[in-house]
Amino acid sequence: MYVARIGLTPVKGLAHEFWPELDLHGSGPPGDRAFCFYDVVADRVLRTVDHDSLLACRARWDPPVLTITTPVGEATGDAEWTGEPAAPADRLVADYWGRPAELTAVRGPWSALVSRYLGKQVVLCRVGTPGGVVWGGPVSVVTTSSLAEVARRVGREPEAGEDGRRFRATFVVDTGDAPAFAEDAWTGRSLRLGDAVVRVRGPLERCALVDRRPESGGRDAMVLRALAADRRVDGQIVFGVHADVEHPGTVRLGADVTVEESARVPGAAGQR
Repeated sequence: MYVARIGLTPVKGLAHEFWPELDLHGSGPPGDRAFCFYDVVADRVLRTVDHDSLLACRARWDPPVLTITTPVGEATGDAEWTGEPAAPADRLVADYWGRPAELTAVRGPWSALVSRYLGKQVVLCRVGTPGGVVWGGPVSVVTTSSLAEVARRVGREPEAGEDGRRFRATFVVDTGDAPAFAEDAWTGRSLRLGDAVVRVRGPLERCALVDRRPESGGRDAMVLRALAADRRVDGQIVFGVHADVEHPGTVRLGADVTVEESARVPGAAGQR
């Protein structure tokens, strides 16, 4: 097995970007969902599933420069976020699917740009702690065998864009001719990806965002329905697995993947 794709986004809900390599830290991929948008009216972290046109926006985080580009051609350019101490009024605690997320409002052009694009008031925020707006573990993994099975169930060819972006996975692992959902057996095991090792928590709960076009939003497939019959744990639809970093290290495209140790009892958690 080997790493077939690496991806993340620095701003929660924006396009899931390809990376040729990634240095996994103890807290997960550095910069992954380091920022999010705060929904001013709803008083919570902006929910991508309710505003899926956000998927068409792209973000690049090359500290201190954060650039956001919308599909209509607007961009923030080389605006910098320096991480200077925030005023008390910039700090807030927002709801993230029933749990509190500590955020700091970021001053600059990003909020106005995306507010215009969405047609609603949102505020770009720095997330207080790594994983603060990640529902499950900091690392998520899907396999090519399972992606091919999903494609078959929704009536598509496996190569027709089902490359992991729809599931916003940190890593897509090429499992060759292994059966679909072989990753179920990885629960409780250590997974070596290149120089890094992660410990798999269990299956990853999914929401309706997987039914949306990963590059633009809008429903284009009934993925949840295709998984509903046999992909449930504790009543929740699951796909792929989530994990914690056991040993930090570099993971490169094409790196070998091996499974170690014995499995523990599985459990599901979500990623939104």
